[in-house]
Amino acid sequence: MEKILDGIIIKGIGGFYYVEAAGEVYECKARGAFRKKKVTPLAGDKVRITVREDKENTIDEIFERKNHLMRPPVANIDTLVIVSSVKEPVPSLLIIDKLTAIAVDKGIKPCVVFSKSDLGETTELEEIYKKAGIPCASVCCKTGEGVEKVKAMLGSGITVFTGNTGVGKSSLLNCIDERFALQTGEVSDKLGRGRHTTRDVTLYHVGDGLVADTPGFSSLDIEQTSEIIVKENLPFCFPEFSEYLGNCKFSSCSHTVEKGCLIIEALKNGAIHQSRHNSYVSMYNDVKDLKDWQL
Repeated sequence: MEKILDGIIIKGIGGFYYVEAAGEVYECKARGAFRKKKVTPLAGDKVRITVREDKENTIDEIFERKNHLMRPPVANIDTLVIVSSVKEPVPSLLIIDKLTAIAVDKGIKPCVVFSKSDLGETTELEEIYKKAGIPCASVCCKTGEGVEKVKAMLGSGITVFTGNTGVGKSSLLNCIDERFALQTGEVSDKLGRGRHTTRDVTLYHVGDGLVADTPGFSSLDIEQTSEIIVKENLPFCFPEFSEYLGNCKFSSCSHTVEKGCLIIEALKNGAIHQSRHNSYVSMYNDVKDLKDWQL
């Protein structure tokens, strides 16, 4: 007896994929056709599977993705929460800005969270991103301060948390939903994470949505291995630039140093934060001379 179900991949490991469908989790193998097409199923993929009583369950179809990251490997992401500590380690605004730009370029909502708010003042840091129209919060996992604001960022879709070692991602997730630690333990036992050393991604139910647990991945993984944002697209990845684009004196304006650039004027007027423009210029200089064959 067979049944056809639509579901979502919550984990992939060692060639096996765990698909949540109709309230159950099914272990499946991907059909060989995907290998021939060089398509790798990812956590977050919406799929159609065949469930069999006496034979291997199979993934037969991967529905179209709206976006994906390769490191960590997750598809159909709605929200990217970038976690950076106030101190220990100190925040890198350039890395945060690269990650927010990558998110916008991929159609993902970026959010910025400053952790360890008990160690330093976060008002000026928050102001940078609020001015840019990017949701921002400060949290202290010791007191629970700010956790409700982070919960409000998650929504009902797939959320990926990213941040470098030591910023307190795991502590924050456990503050958001204390069942998260229980779920990670239960699924680890069921799917045998302890037997594997690969850096695999698992999706867990948190609130009304799904949160990707990305063990061993950092914000640097996304920043260094994601697709390059070409110089023509880069200005559109800074939300605070949007109202000025297309109105500069020169149509070829790079928004870095030109006279008659409305973004430079907005910078001088304080409507755009200096650190955000610095990041834009740094990113623009990285890609301005790239040829098509290098992309």
